[in-house]
Amino acid sequence: MKTHHYIFLTTLLFVIVFYDQNVGLNLGIIGIIYAVLTFFKTPKTNRTPTFIFLFITSVLSSIAFAWYGDFPSFLAVATSLLLLGYRSRNRRMKILLLVPVFVTNCFTEFFRILNFDGWLPKRNVSGLWQKTLAFVIIPLILISVFFGIYSAGSDHFAGLFTNIELDINFWQLLAMIVLGFFIAFNYWNFAVERFIYKSNRLLDNNFGEKDKIQKATYSFLDLDAERMSGVISLFALNILLVFFIVTYNYEQFYEFTKTPVKLSEETHERVNAVIISIIMSILVIMFYFKSSFNFDPKAGLMKILAKIWIFLNAVLVISAMLKNSEYIMNYGFTYKRLGVYAFLILALIGLFTTFIKIQKQKRNIFLFNTMAWYIYGVILVCSYINWGGIITSENMKRKDFNAEYHLREINFSEKPLLKYAGEKRNYLLKSEILELERVKFQQNEKFLSKVLYYQSLK
Repeated sequence: MKTHHYIFLTTLLFVIVFYDQNVGLNLGIIGIIYAVLTFFKTPKTNRTPTFIFLFITSVLSSIAFAWYGDFPSFLAVATSLLLLGYRSRNRRMKILLLVPVFVTNCFTEFFRILNFDGWLPKRNVSGLWQKTLAFVIIPLILISVFFGIYSAGSDHFAGLFTNIELDINFWQLLAMIVLGFFIAFNYWNFAVERFIYKSNRLLDNNFGEKDKIQKATYSFLDLDAERMSGVISLFALNILLVFFIVTYNYEQFYEFTKTPVKLSEETHERVNAVIISIIMSILVIMFYFKSSFNFDPKAGLMKILAKIWIFLNAVLVISAMLKNSEYIMNYGFTYKRLGVYAFLILALIGLFTTFIKIQKQKRNIFLFNTMAWYIYGVILVCSYINWGGIITSENMKRKDFNAEYHLREINFSEKPLLKYAGEKRNYLLKSEILELERVKFQQNEKFLSKVLYYQSLK
């Protein structure tokens, strides 16, 4: 099939699965269709391990959305499919350029659609296809559009067709066609502007030969002075960080016990301070190791001090993790406390990536290229796992477990709560769960609008 076949086919499928439906199982179905069609459309030379990985995550993300139907799984589907389509045509382009490619295509789509020679076949078109397009499709589209406009503008005109009963919501159908075509056209026929192609080389992870030449970064500071500045700064920052780690851990683990609310506030404030500290630390290292110092034979001491600083920052992160673990043991799981783990793990990954940058003599952009993939991984993990179910199941083991709170505030907690109600023979709680408005609404939805998680509740 040619590009225009994919565009029209997926537009038609989009209209079929979304017309007169809410978003649910249908998005999972259309996501899998897009992923499978992309796989077969992609040349074998572009089916790299990264592409195969993105194909698998696209299918899994679509299944996750069909099961949960929440925002994290929607974000995972959208991100996975965009990356899959992007990689299917540009195996060497950096994923950091996906956002500018997506934005420019959204703004230029109208003009690219009007450039029919750019996406419709130019020759060797069968006579049947030409006649169908010229005699049926184009007139039908024009008649439908103007029929809707004239019907909205004149009751008498609309009254001429009162005896013709078509159970079709014209405006919704038109909206589905436009939205489906918008998505399909941008997915199958997206354009990468020349300035974006040129920007790709600026995002290379490795230094070029000219970057290895030893020279001062600034005209007002020679190379020796700049190197010594780095040594003094990193040495002083290491000393400062040692004192901060000592005081930080003393405050966390040895001070008198505070109220839960006060302890919660201080824990989050200290974690925020740790994360900001890590970000600033990485920025400082990026500042000193942005170019020639990566290859400076006299910068050995500065590299050692930078690695020590990375290690000390890792100790700081682990301290914050231990405190968060203690806090969870005392007061239970919440989304915020799990989120703290996520941010701290990303901080550790960032420090490890910074260590690799120094050790392997990579450019600063290597950090952003690498972290973009890890952030994508976090999106996938958030969408695939029922964190609300984990929170509820773990907190059920506590003596102070509050079933009503978890029913109201924790997403997808119904299954473990039904299990809890069965174990405690609390039939009132079981009835309350099954009679929840969101549960009844989802179980009464049309097939393509269903979220499968709620269909499994009994």
